[in-house]
Amino acid sequence: MNALYRPGPMEYIPNFIARKHGLEPVTYDIADMEEYLSDTYGITVYQEQVMLLSQKLAGFTGGEADTLRKAMGKKQRAVLDKMKPKFIEGCSKRGHDAKICEKIWGDWEAFASYAFNKSHSTCYAYIAYQTGYLKAHYPSEFMAALLSRNLSDIKQITLYMNECKRMGIRVLGPDINESLNNFSSNKEGDVRFGLAAVKGVGEAAVESIVAERNKNGKFKDIYDFFERVNYTAVNRKCLENIAYAGGFDSISGFHRCKFFGTDLRDSSSTTFIEQLVRYGQRFQSEKDNAQQSLFGGGEGVVDIQH
Repeated sequence: MNALYRPGPMEYIPNFIARKHGLEPVTYDIADMEEYLSDTYGITVYQEQVMLLSQKLAGFTGGEADTLRKAMGKKQRAVLDKMKPKFIEGCSKRGHDAKICEKIWGDWEAFASYAFNKSHSTCYAYIAYQTGYLKAHYPSEFMAALLSRNLSDIKQITLYMNECKRMGIRVLGPDINESLNNFSSNKEGDVRFGLAAVKGVGEAAVESIVAERNKNGKFKDIYDFFERVNYTAVNRKCLENIAYAGGFDSISGFHRCKFFGTDLRDSSSTTFIEQLVRYGQRFQSEKDNAQQSLFGGGEGVVDIQH
């Protein structure tokens, strides 16, 4: 199936499936072809089959058969056109109907530019079986891995998110308390958007946020987040992009648009998220000063009211 799923031989896929399941009789254009096509139900699939059949039907030498294989693999049309008359002539000398041989050559030409050798097909099939098994038995984990592999490709992200929808898998938006760097799967079988998939949010910033969350627990509210975030790794633009993507929705208690609103009483037109950044930086600065103070002793730091 891997070898057939290509332009040209693709039209034989329904026949291949029907013959495999006994729904269609296995036929051969020429009876002599059964020796090399019985394993593929009378359909030429691999380059090696073309090599063997060209020798059996037209009397090609081993060297000529290999030249034919190379011409197919390297898309050498001129070489193929040159070899066709010799193939038809050789077949006719061995008593095969010229029209049938024309049809056989036509089939070979149709998939010549995309023909697989058997070893390549085996490798691809092995991967297909593995990924097919994972998709069937670990669907959300598999789709999370696919999405993570294509973080920077919006077209592929869209494609795989649509596939998740088709499979009945919910794709949850980014969440500052749940998201990891990449897409991930939760216990409910949902896929959670990775923070690194948000445009403008780098891996270093995400790693810093996740590390803080793992060390000191989930963020209790929006103020707790801005008090704890590492502003060396996470800048204001990064925080704005997380807000735009809804990453703070679960802890803010208000719609994300309010992060970008301004206080009419503030002549500087400072947005709320800018105020949060300043508040967080001031909180951390005062906390550090208190810890270094002779009387602070590193304990009993007074929390800033908000």
